[in-house]
Amino acid sequence: MILRTLRNFAPSALFCNQWRSFSSLTRVIDVAGKDGELRVFMVAGEVSGDSIASRLMASLKQISPLPVRFAGVGGDLMFNEGLQSLFPMEDISVMGIWELLPHLNKMRINIKRTAEAAVSFQPHVVVTVDSKGFSFRFLRLLRARCNQLGLGGPVHVHYVAPSFWAWKGGEVRLKGLRGFVDHLLCILPLEEEVCCSNGLAATFVGHPILEDVLNMNLERDPGPNKWKIQGNSESFRSKHGITSGATVITLLPGSRLQEVTRMLPIFLNAMEILNHSFPKLATVIPVAPNRDVRNYIETAIQKQSYQTLLISGVSQNLKYDAFSASQAALSTSGTAILELQLARLPCVVAYRAHLLTEWIIRYKTKLRHISLPNILLDSAVIPEALFGACTPKNLASFLSQVITDESFRDRQVEAAERVFEMLSPSKKNTCSQACEEIGSSGCSPSLIAANTILYSAKRL
Repeated sequence: MILRTLRNFAPSALFCNQWRSFSSLTRVIDVAGKDGELRVFMVAGEVSGDSIASRLMASLKQISPLPVRFAGVGGDLMFNEGLQSLFPMEDISVMGIWELLPHLNKMRINIKRTAEAAVSFQPHVVVTVDSKGFSFRFLRLLRARCNQLGLGGPVHVHYVAPSFWAWKGGEVRLKGLRGFVDHLLCILPLEEEVCCSNGLAATFVGHPILEDVLNMNLERDPGPNKWKIQGNSESFRSKHGITSGATVITLLPGSRLQEVTRMLPIFLNAMEILNHSFPKLATVIPVAPNRDVRNYIETAIQKQSYQTLLISGVSQNLKYDAFSASQAALSTSGTAILELQLARLPCVVAYRAHLLTEWIIRYKTKLRHISLPNILLDSAVIPEALFGACTPKNLASFLSQVITDESFRDRQVEAAERVFEMLSPSKKNTCSQACEEIGSSGCSPSLIAANTILYSAKRL
């Protein structure tokens, strides 16, 4: 569905080349060279964005010929790369429509505060990562503020294109970004072409999830399983006292507090139902680096009648060990689904939101599925329990089938191989040029993104 939709809006190569030639202004690295340093202002508003941004920061430091200095808003991973956040990233980590209303005033204050900090920092480039509700309002205000002050202003780059292909009228809204976004870094195939046709400079860099394989220094199979992570199942079970013959299910209720409070009770009730069918049931919950989320989960699991383990959601090795030790997973929709596919762990997708948010999604979207693998393949390979159908009984039924039906499991494993081929940067597209400049071993999404920011992104 998504590939068919994108192809309907794909422009000719001639149009793309003409557009890129028209916007041949000064490169970021050339402007930074005059100051003897590269100043990058970055904004991420959620756990997945913190991960993407931190890897981009590391890549910028790796390939920039100049010292790099960072400022902005981010989480623990970005802090480790040298960013002191203006305020806790969780302050802007709000999803949904109705759910946003109580936070509007605080959001406005933070947008203004972030824009003022960006002006004071005088960056050569501003990079916002996902979180489009906050990111686009911030970029729009920053562009207006720089124009008001008579400043040229920095180059604006947004990493992770908005899902314009999912919504009715999405392509029309995409054109509205031209006033405050100079370059989009796309993570899905063919998004680059569609953005180009709407007057937006864009580069397909590959999906950030692929870096889980690259960063764990795994030997990649040159065959169909080259995008796969095999954790240590025996070590995980032994270390955490999981009994022989136990059925282990990984629960991924989300990273935001509002998400976890909505989904976790449904997940736990589903586990209570499954506990009757699988007496040696054990669950593992990777916990996001958020104190409020951890406190909530620790309280919620106290009354469970089966073994429940909490592990750090930050440790890649520990998380993939848990996936390897599991028979199935239950997850909210998001990046976690792709992590499970990297581990080849069959799963069930669940999603609930406020009734107003669900109504808007139901009637405004063009898609039949919510998880990215199902969207890319235009098939319900992964069972989805959405909105009113997201009940403990339905989740338990889906999980029981995934655990016991080999054909269900095989379909997801085979689908994963196709999905990751779609999400990896093709050597036939513009990314190949970046790979050549970086080196044959450097074709990771973050390095391609960093190369694009330094040498291709320009103020329009």
